[in-house]
Amino acid sequence: MTICGVELTGSEAVLCLLDLDRGQFSLPECKIRKLSLNKNHTREDLKRFQAALAALMTEYEVGTVAIKERMPKGKFAGGAISFKLEATIQLVDLSGLDVRLIPPALIKSTLSAQPLPIPFADTGLKAFQETAFITAYVAHMTPVSGAGHPSR
Repeated sequence: MTICGVELTGSEAVLCLLDLDRGQFSLPECKIRKLSLNKNHTREDLKRFQAALAALMTEYEVGTVAIKERMPKGKFAGGAISFKLEATIQLVDLSGLDVRLIPPALIKSTLSAQPLPIPFADTGLKAFQETAFITAYVAHMTPVSGAGHPSR
C-alpha cells in the first residue's frame, strides 16, 4: 500500500510517497514534492488545492494520507492556514482514501521502537521532505485506530 506522508508548513503541504509491499519499502517517483495554497486563501484556492491533491492521490494510487499533527497551542503550535490545509485534506472525497493524523509522540515512540531501515540521506529525497517521509514510515508501522493491524 502506498502512503503519502504530509508535513504542513505555512501554506504548503510537503509530500512524500512511501510504499510497503511484502515487507519491502520503496519510494515511488513523484512529480510533485509540495503543494502550495495561493496567498489569498479563498474558497476557490482551497478547492484548487484539494483537487490537485486528489488528482495526485488518484494518479499514484495512494491508499492513506498521513499528516503530521500540529499542536493547537504552545511553542510548536500550527498556524491558522495549516489547519485550513489539514481540514481540506481530510475532506478529500475519494473512495478508499484514508486520512490519518500522526501525533508527534507516536512518531517519537515508533522511531524509538522501530528505527528507519536506512538513513534518510540515503533515500534520495530532498532534505525538506524528511518529516513527510518519517510520517509516512510511522503510518506504515503503526496500527490503524480500531483495526488492530498495521496498515500494509
